[in-house]
Amino acid sequence: MAGIHQKRRLGKLFESPAPEPPPATERVPVLLPYPFAGPFDYRVPRGMAVAPGDLVLVPLNRRETVGVVWDAPGEATVGDNRLRPISGRIDGNPMRADLRGLVDWIASYTLAAPGEVLAMALRVNALRPEPQHTGWRLADPLPATRLTDARNRVLAALADGQPRLGVDLARLAEVSSGVVRSMAEAGLLLPATMPASLSFQRPDPEHPGRILSPDQEAAAAALRGAVRDGVFSVSLLDGVTGSGKTEVYLEAVAECLRGGRQALVLLPEIALSAQWFDRFTHRFGVAPAVWHSDLSARVRRTTWRAVDGGTAPVVVGARSALFLPFPDLGLIIVDEEHETAFKQEEGVVYHARDMAVVRARLCAAPAVLVSATPSLETVANVQAGRYRCLHLPERHGSAGMPEIVLIDQRATPPERGRFLSPPLVAAVRAAFAQGEQAMLFLNRRGYAPLTLCRACGHRMACPNCTSWLVEHRARKQLQCHHCGHAVPIPLACPECGAEHSLTPVGPGVERITEEAAALFPEARTLVMASDTLPGPQASAEAARAIAAREVDLIIGTQIVAKGWHFPHLTLVGVVDADLGLSGGDLRAAERTVQLLHQVAGRAGRAEAPGRVLLQTFSPEHPVMQALLSGQLAAFMAREAAQRRPGNWPPFGRLAALIVSADTAQAADTVARDLGRAAPHGEGILVLGPAPAPLAILRGRHRRRLLLKTRRDIPVQPLLRDWLAAVPVRGNVRVDVDVDPVSFL
Repeated sequence: MAGIHQKRRLGKLFESPAPEPPPATERVPVLLPYPFAGPFDYRVPRGMAVAPGDLVLVPLNRRETVGVVWDAPGEATVGDNRLRPISGRIDGNPMRADLRGLVDWIASYTLAAPGEVLAMALRVNALRPEPQHTGWRLADPLPATRLTDARNRVLAALADGQPRLGVDLARLAEVSSGVVRSMAEAGLLLPATMPASLSFQRPDPEHPGRILSPDQEAAAAALRGAVRDGVFSVSLLDGVTGSGKTEVYLEAVAECLRGGRQALVLLPEIALSAQWFDRFTHRFGVAPAVWHSDLSARVRRTTWRAVDGGTAPVVVGARSALFLPFPDLGLIIVDEEHETAFKQEEGVVYHARDMAVVRARLCAAPAVLVSATPSLETVANVQAGRYRCLHLPERHGSAGMPEIVLIDQRATPPERGRFLSPPLVAAVRAAFAQGEQAMLFLNRRGYAPLTLCRACGHRMACPNCTSWLVEHRARKQLQCHHCGHAVPIPLACPECGAEHSLTPVGPGVERITEEAAALFPEARTLVMASDTLPGPQASAEAARAIAAREVDLIIGTQIVAKGWHFPHLTLVGVVDADLGLSGGDLRAAERTVQLLHQVAGRAGRAEAPGRVLLQTFSPEHPVMQALLSGQLAAFMAREAAQRRPGNWPPFGRLAALIVSADTAQAADTVARDLGRAAPHGEGILVLGPAPAPLAILRGRHRRRLLLKTRRDIPVQPLLRDWLAAVPVRGNVRVDVDVDPVSFL
């Protein structure tokens, strides 16, 4: 028996050791630019090393797509044996931690899918190889061949040694493309690879700028100090219109450049900011890099790469520039921070002003919010001590604030069939008599906002939206400004068939232009609206013509309120000052006072004094009285006092749920279910469901619910639980808008 046990013990000593378990599969989460709930796990092939932020190519269904190795865990339910491998790693800089943090933060705050936010930061077209373009250079030595005048012009165009594309060469030398081809066949021109990308000159922070006033210098010194400190802070640069806020914050940009870091300036209307670029070039000697949706794909690609490589020191852009891959962002400026154009209403719904503050915190950089009429949210942050305020109380130089006059249209109405009152007409004529420029402002595009039939009363409405069609007489169209639907102006009423019975009701800028032409036939008139200024070149030409005094009368929509400097403009007439006060918008009064104050600020910005005439049917309204007295701070304080008891923003939180569907019944069903499942508790109130003011938009029926809470109650957990409790199927969609600024 003992021998048997001895053999067993000896046998164990000589047995082969148990095989080691196979190494664990390395799995990493990869976030894809699609509306998935989170990242997917992929297997890392042997010999490949990846880290968070790396750009990779991964299989998705039957194709491959670009993704980013992410920090958050992926799908834990998928076993190692089912993981698909990463196809390859994309060369280039990884997505940096601050930008990944911004993607996660926005997704969490807005309840958007992280991949949808990533799509705004991951410009796939910028990752593609730069296409190689072949141009022409001079042969050296030139072969002996016959030279014509046309050929000599081509040789002169290439004398600087720089290769040029064939089309550019032909245009520069004023020859046909056939001349260029014949010179290549004769050996005079040789193929040459063109440079792969644009280059951005470095702005010179020591380039002499304008001399600052003592108030401007004090504010600039504070901003320079914030940039040098290199820590997160938020400053409000507040000042009356014409006080030189742009020159002040450009000094902060100069300090950022001295420190070798990058700066981002966000503008609400980048394509209409020609004068701003002139100021930047005057201060730094060169133009900045630009980012907005009107750029060509090639320019966007090269700009994206220049930002990523750190060779674009200053970027000026629209809200989407916030997602560019800055390697060392040292300053963010949000100009005209009160503008609602910074709120993106479709896709991922976010406010670029607020997200700029978040990115500045993630980058340990100062943020500067700039406005002559700051939003109540920003004012509340200043009063709470979260933001610092730098105030410029006076206009720069010898210019004074314009005189404000209210024209009570009940006492002095326009003539029948007209919209300009006698006092305003007389003031415009007086300005022209003194050789000065005047402006008429009406925040309404087109000829008339409504067209109806005199015979039966039928109103021309959009078939896709709960909206009237706007007449555009120059284009001979009726158009919906919400979905773009347009039809020719009919000769007969589509309802009753009466011919020539359709009549315009109310004014738009086209109708005011027609009236002005009749009243001031000698005046040279320029219309400034999105229809007439489609892009940067048109706005630059408009600014040049006005500065050169080639224009007597400017007629414009809200475009004219955004930072223009017209030194010879002394009179501003607001055709309908009451326009923005109608409806139930929470911020109607605040927005109206901001817009009208900004418009008024276009007058009298040089030596000649300015005058502003506001046509109104309600001169006693608090907005009109605030503009008349110039006491905007007192007005905002009253607005705050009215909102505080009800926990309305900025003293409470709002979030909207917008239900849309192809049929009214489907929208009503989901909206009703959401109403029944609505959260409740102390400090929580749900309003609705109710039809949206635009109850039909682009053919979809819309219902709204509004969640309002105390400021100390986070709305995101409430929204997540609320949405999870109600199944949404079929063609129904529920969009979430945290911190809504529009209630349409």
